[in-house]
Amino acid sequence: MKYDIVKNSREDALLSAASSEMQEDIQPFEGKFPKAEQVAWLGCLPRPLLSWYDEEKRDLPWRENTDPYRVWVSEIMLQQTRVEAVKEGYVRFLSVLPDLKSLAEAPEELLMKLWEGMGYYSRARNLQKAARIALATWGGLPASVEKLRSLPGIGDYTAGAVASIAFGIPAPAVDGNVLRVLARLLNSSRDVLEPAAKKEAEALLRPIIPKDRAGGFTQALMELGALICVPGSPKCEACPVSSLCLGFRAGTASVLPVKKSKKARRVEERTVFLLITPQGKVALEKRPSKGLLAGMWQFPNAEGSFSREQGRRLWEEKEFFVGQTQKLPQAVHIFSHIEWHMTGIALFLREEPPAEKVDGDKNSDFQRDGREEKKPGQSGPAALVWASLEELRTEKALPAAFRAYRKVFEGIVEKGPTEDEPEQLMLPV
Repeated sequence: MKYDIVKNSREDALLSAASSEMQEDIQPFEGKFPKAEQVAWLGCLPRPLLSWYDEEKRDLPWRENTDPYRVWVSEIMLQQTRVEAVKEGYVRFLSVLPDLKSLAEAPEELLMKLWEGMGYYSRARNLQKAARIALATWGGLPASVEKLRSLPGIGDYTAGAVASIAFGIPAPAVDGNVLRVLARLLNSSRDVLEPAAKKEAEALLRPIIPKDRAGGFTQALMELGALICVPGSPKCEACPVSSLCLGFRAGTASVLPVKKSKKARRVEERTVFLLITPQGKVALEKRPSKGLLAGMWQFPNAEGSFSREQGRRLWEEKEFFVGQTQKLPQAVHIFSHIEWHMTGIALFLREEPPAEKVDGDKNSDFQRDGREEKKPGQSGPAALVWASLEELRTEKALPAAFRAYRKVFEGIVEKGPTEDEPEQLMLPV
């Protein structure tokens, strides 16, 4: 279905004013500040966009209720996490922590477990900090962009999204999807990674947000970027606003927006160790309280690529009695600034570990402390805890970086170790 612009007298005048300068001779918009003609052109956007959104929007659980708490939780979860991953996590999270008070009072271990699989765990900690501050200061989430922005973990985008969707405030919410849509609509060669680009986009959107449908407009722009105006190959033939899109008319939509190259991520080789007891428990350790994956549980791991014999020797030097070993598949996990290229080794202990190796509060030899990391074997036994498969499923939250090796552990518990080395598949996690 084509969502043509239904012109009223105001929109007709705006199009007329914009056409002479923009429609006949389409050129990339190089300006750093909004011009009247750009705002005029975008002023024709809400009507066809909202008409399309009302008919084509996805059925998502966070759209069923615009309660401020639920909107806020969903927006935090959706930051750099796929919609499909958030769907299940959102329902699970709200079933246990249905309101601001329950979130503020939740034990950290429970909070981390409920967040499992969505990554960027600092978001969950900031969510709880913000809940406590909001309750203590206002008795709930405030209906103010400025006050929302003052809370931990809430920036300009999230403040605008929560304000518009939950409270109906006509505030712009500009993320990567919206920047891409605007760049194509205006055929703009502006580098969207520059810090000023978002402020300029906010200034373009602010005058055109419908006061009676601020939340719908915010979600419609997001939906357009997620479903139609996608990266690389936009679906222009299905776009409800293609008649307004200068990038489409100029044939430049597929190469927009302009993004200058980011600094390449650092690649780090790591070996993950699954130390498995005769009772089928696996060793876990906690990462340092600051830095990457701060305070999270992890399988013991070390920088570098270890052979099975090197892995055996490492742990026997730490007074563990290792029986069979098994080489595990490789896995890759990508963070924003670093890539972990991992290999794994399962080490099956011949007896239960002594009491002094069962629990402890000290960091493992393999954990990073700031920029330094001790080399394997330089000091005494690691402080480990031992978790059953059931405890991994219900209590201990493991970051997505170790998802592939958790699946391997599940298979070992269910089927036992294998004699032959597995095919060295790359398992993205």
